[in-house]
Amino acid sequence: MEWIKISRSAETSIGSSKENTKFQLLNATVRCVMHPKDLLISDFNYDLPEDRIAKFPLAERDASKLLIYHRGKISEDVYKNLDQHLRPNSLLLFNDTRVIEARLLFQKPTGGVIEIFCLEPPVQYPDITHALMQQGKVLWQCLIGGASKWKHGQVLEKKIQTKEKEIILTARYIEKKIDSFIIEFAWNETSLSFAELLHLAGEVPLPPYIKRQPEKLDVERYQTIYAHHEGSVAAPTAGLHFTNDLLRKLKERNIETDFLTLHVGAGTFKPVKTQTMEGHEMHAEFMKISKKTIKKILANISNNIIPVGTTSLRTIESIYWLGVKLKLGFENELELDQWEPYELEKHSISSKDALEILLDFMNKKNIEQFITKTRIIIAPGYRVKLASALITNFHQPGSTLLLLVAAVVGNDWKKIYDYALKNNFRFLSYGDGCLLWFHQV
Repeated sequence: MEWIKISRSAETSIGSSKENTKFQLLNATVRCVMHPKDLLISDFNYDLPEDRIAKFPLAERDASKLLIYHRGKISEDVYKNLDQHLRPNSLLLFNDTRVIEARLLFQKPTGGVIEIFCLEPPVQYPDITHALMQQGKVLWQCLIGGASKWKHGQVLEKKIQTKEKEIILTARYIEKKIDSFIIEFAWNETSLSFAELLHLAGEVPLPPYIKRQPEKLDVERYQTIYAHHEGSVAAPTAGLHFTNDLLRKLKERNIETDFLTLHVGAGTFKPVKTQTMEGHEMHAEFMKISKKTIKKILANISNNIIPVGTTSLRTIESIYWLGVKLKLGFENELELDQWEPYELEKHSISSKDALEILLDFMNKKNIEQFITKTRIIIAPGYRVKLASALITNFHQPGSTLLLLVAAVVGNDWKKIYDYALKNNFRFLSYGDGCLLWFHQV
């Protein structure tokens, strides 16, 4: 498919038509003919009052409100009744990443505090799990609070008191990148992994819009109940609403569940600062999906496949495009760049073919877990390949996550968010959420 630009004046003219059918036609057409690079981020802003941002989670996870969007209509319920809004034989896909205690505070000899936010390992490590298992010393890509007060090469020291002994953690400023720093961490208890050290010394990395210090409750509540694989610096927040009781009710209704992993990076909070999307650099995130899960997705293609969270949607859409790349012979280039799906659209194949090609590759290579990086950006103009609906929270104005929502429901995102604001829904990570159907089912 070739991308054809239409003028913004034409969009405004038709969009203001009194005939709703014309508006809906435009809504679908814009998504097909305008390349996402040309989108103005100002078109995806809305007014979010500070008091609508949830600062704390509700006492019960599944008591959060649930907005349901289906065929252009909006209703509401609560998460504990989610099973009543899904058909039997649907497949829910959860991101089982686990948030690491990525926030470290060091005090300088002069008394000043340096905050280090651990983003991800640099390129010399094959994946985040390998880097977290390093003992005694590791390099890490970080954000620095108070960086101007920290001189290149200066070593900071943090003492960690355990029942058995005192552990000394040091941080050395190695290199400045465009928007981050490379820091070398070292510790005297070399039997400890970096993951274990973070458990001892780090703090829960609450998002910047939750303007308070982490508390004891955040250790549990800023983590899904099924969190397993360590590596995220932000929670896959759509999953925070699920309880064991809700998972049991889904199973009783014959709704299948499975898990994949995408380690959420701090880039998920990175604001879009450019006028158009072309200038925005999407963050790369580690993803992992098993052969067993791909087979289950393949078996459910004719049923409803419902990712829980934008990270789960980005993961399954990424595996589709990796199947396309394999068909085109790119066996040595199995990472996904942000604009590749739009460039590869003319080579698109059926979802069944893409998954079968990927499974065949895994069989030939004797791979049980497919691990790679993805920078996929799902924005208006993107055609969803595998999912029928999405369960997600309410996202920040002008964010790539809001663009993803607009990609799957079109201009109705405005109607959905306006309804949520007028009906006392709580926003962002600890807030309420929605079930968005975007195929006509």
